[in-house]
Amino acid sequence: MNFEQVSPHLDAYKEHDQIIDAAEYLIRSFDLEHENFSGFGFREELSSNSLLLTAEGELGGLQKVMIPKNLFDFDLNLVLNMVAHEMLHVRQKAPGNVIEDKNEREFQAYYEMLYHTVFPQIPEVSDFYKKAFGNKAMEYYKRMGEGSELQQKYAQQKTEVEQLINSLS
Repeated sequence: MNFEQVSPHLDAYKEHDQIIDAAEYLIRSFDLEHENFSGFGFREELSSNSLLLTAEGELGGLQKVMIPKNLFDFDLNLVLNMVAHEMLHVRQKAPGNVIEDKNEREFQAYYEMLYHTVFPQIPEVSDFYKKAFGNKAMEYYKRMGEGSELQQKYAQQKTEVEQLINSLS
């Protein structure tokens, strides 16, 4: 699916204040659906220039992705990456697939926003956002604990993220 096909549909949904329908259209169009996803709900908007989405639900249980009503006021590439981030969390919290450690979940999700290994159909974001996502990935990597098993598990990806951040500086 490409933007030329998606944008008019999203604009129509937005025009009719059908934000949840637009978000559902987006995950269908970009093949982000998962059986552990129970739907979208609204969360409070942070501001007109700040975006926060969350996947909510018990580990091993269905997940609801909470979105702000102003979601589609932002750059579509950014929106797609943010939605994909949360849809990865939906998968990470699915029965039989649960990743217990929040730092590991977040590191994986930010890494995905940079390299699109799970969702290759998601477009890249600007270097500004790549740097921000890389820095968030590194923050969660550090929270795993110095020299921990988790850090060892993700040492290669950490190096990739560091190299990316340095190439953007």
